[in-house]
Amino acid sequence: MSQQYGWTPPPPSYGRVAVPAPQAYAPARPTLGSSVVFIGGWLVLLWVLEVLDLVLIGALDGFGVSPRDVAELPQVLTAPFLHFGFEHLMANSLPFLVLGALTRMAGRGAFWVATVASIVVSGLFAWLFSAPNTVTAGASGLIFGWLTFLLVRGLMNGNWKQILISAAVFGFFGGMLWGVFPTLPGVSWQGHLGGAVGGVLAAWWLRRR
Repeated sequence: MSQQYGWTPPPPSYGRVAVPAPQAYAPARPTLGSSVVFIGGWLVLLWVLEVLDLVLIGALDGFGVSPRDVAELPQVLTAPFLHFGFEHLMANSLPFLVLGALTRMAGRGAFWVATVASIVVSGLFAWLFSAPNTVTAGASGLIFGWLTFLLVRGLMNGNWKQILISAAVFGFFGGMLWGVFPTLPGVSWQGHLGGAVGGVLAAWWLRRR
């Protein structure tokens, strides 16, 4: 009879089997194609609204931001969907599509944080600091928010891929940042500056999480 000294048989398992702990589910980030389709659909909506505004002889423009009018404060949420004519909308269309798609590729949650922060802070800056008897509308505040979000998040995260994307974004659209200064009459630098601040705040908040 053979024996093994110092060895103790394991206790019976009674049918229990050890299995690996379940791993947390990480949802896949949106692809470039799906992001272009999503932002493209949003852009189509902006064009439809501008056509409707043309039919209604500018009636929708009244849903822009009127400074320091408490009753119209909720219109900070509608102003980014409206534009003062097709030339205004055309100027915003390409950066809206490109920067919106790149921001969405950062993740659905990050996209909505950056989008809501940019819209709200941009609208509040326009509401607080615009000249009296003016109305502010247009997607450029949101565009500035997406731009600064993309520029800042790579640096904050120390991710070389995100830094490369940030560098490419700056190369193509960095000149837009001059829009946060009061250089052109009739252009809401207040909304641009607010959107840029919102994008930075979104990147910072997501980094803290």
